[in-house]
Amino acid sequence: MEQFMKLKWFKRIGWFYFPVSIPGAIAWFFGILFCLNVLRAVDRHSHSASDTLYGIFPCFTCVFLIMDWLGSRNSES
Repeated sequence: MEQFMKLKWFKRIGWFYFPVSIPGAIAWFFGILFCLNVLRAVDRHSHSASDTLYGIFPCFTCVFLIMDWLGSRNSES
């Protein structure tokens, strides 16, 4: 279990964190899957592009902040 905790999940490149291990890839996969699901649900009931953007903004922002937090805690210094 201790080896798993020391494993680095992400590598920082510029402003973004990219997965370098299986747990990091799983976190990215579920984040992207959630964003696509939200986009599909919001876009189904939107009447314009701005409706879609207003609807997805809160969810996408939360996912991006969570991924940034995970990346900063589980990446190489």
